[in-house]
Amino acid sequence: MSVKFLKSVFSPEDLPSDGLPEIALVGRSNVGKSSLINALAERKELARTSSTPGKTQCLNYYLFDNFYLVDMPGYGYARASKSSRFQWIGLIERYFESRKELRATGILVDARHIGLENDVTLMKWFSEQGHPWFIVLTKIDKVKQQDIAAHEKYLKQEFEGVAAVFKTCSKDGKGVRALLAFIKESVAAPRGATSD
Repeated sequence: MSVKFLKSVFSPEDLPSDGLPEIALVGRSNVGKSSLINALAERKELARTSSTPGKTQCLNYYLFDNFYLVDMPGYGYARASKSSRFQWIGLIERYFESRKELRATGILVDARHIGLENDVTLMKWFSEQGHPWFIVLTKIDKVKQQDIAAHEKYLKQEFEGVAAVFKTCSKDGKGVRALLAFIKESVAAPRGATSD
């Protein structure tokens, strides 16, 4: 699989115009988005991980063969100035409202911290929008197996319309192949269709 970083997008005018399908990844700062992207790409330093939460303040585009993985700014921690924070919040809203290339959105949730307010608000929003979306539990190596099963059950019962819940660990690659297979199915499906 060919994977490369394409560009960082700071305004809607800079979004790619080639029509390739897109999968967006969104989650709290420090949830492990960069690590997951690296695991999906089987590359160690494609996406830069940072010990400073809230570092990503733009849309980062990664080209995976015939689709884009879009790394969205993390929420809940940003140390950006108020004006730049409003700017990229506006960019995200416009992206979800009008991006026809978007096939599905993955919401990353730290398996150690289920039910945090920001995560719940976002998942409720997606439940109401009708956009295809799925959940990725990260850092499952730090949680007991029975707790992970309980988290998965809670998420599926609580939030309508979630297409799937994936349990992943970027360190050992657990769950990453299944997630990548689902992503490939999602980008191959006609727009608006969801995988079961």
